Amino acid sequence: MPIALLTDFGLQDSYVGVMKGVIATIAPTAQLIDLTHDLPPQDLYAARFTLISVYTYMPPGTVYLVVVDPGVGTQRRAVAVQTSHAMLVGPDNGVLSGVLGSDRPGNQGILNAVELTNRDYWRSPHPSTTFHGRDIFAPVAAHLANGVPIDDVGARIDPQSLISLLLQAPVATATGWTGAVQYIDRFGNAATTIAATAVTSSGWTVTIGDRTLTGGHTYGDVFPGQGLALVGSHGFVELAVNRGSAQQLFGLEVGDRIELTLNSNPVPCDPA
Repeated sequence: MPIALLTDFGLQDSYVGVMKGVIATIAPTAQLIDLTHDLPPQDLYAARFTLISVYTYMPPGTVYLVVVDPGVGTQRRAVAVQTSHAMLVGPDNGVLSGVLGSDRPGNQGILNAVELTNRDYWRSPHPSTTFHGRDIFAPVAAHLANGVPIDDVGARIDPQSLISLLLQAPVATATGWTGAVQYIDRFGNAATTIAATAVTSSGWTVTIGDRTLTGGHTYGDVFPGQGLALVGSHGFVELAVNRGSAQQLFGLEVGDRIELTLNSNPVPCDPA
């Protein structure tokens, strides 16, 4: 099985390389896919959204190794989750929560979830208190990629007990939807919690604060420096500026409330 790595470690230090070394020792034939290691440090919301945006593009059976872990060494749980589409390994701090709903494309919900309590599958029974990515998550992901059953690596837990990161889910209004900014990329584009299914071809606008942006199709629908709303490649309504940064121009932050207004009646919208 492939192992897809998602971290905030960057590439300046050896953290990613040593995790790959641990994996190669246990599962030398596993294909490693670097999703990104350049997430903002300790940004759980960025990790959550990035996992959403890549989840359906990896081969079925992929083991996702997600290490954005500001609570490393504390009492937060280390977990593995099995869905109908994949295995996910990481801290139970909400980074996995975006893809675990049964409404997600390509996913039919959680089949099994365990806390990583079996030290036989750790790199050492006495792991570093600051690097569980190397000593717990990477070796467990490698063993799962080798075909070890998920029940062997830990004790079952109630999937409903897994931590979720709270964001403003889309709420229908008389004229459209309300939602929130859930992620801002390096270009300053702001993805919202409102899915593409909420917009129609008959016209729509997005209001944030005292700004109202017209819904378009491409960044080039407006002149350079002008803002617009459109559906991003990730499948959510996005706020953008042609050749500029919506984050800077509009002062956006994750969690900011937005309102989408349709020229026709609202249509069903999957929550973020």
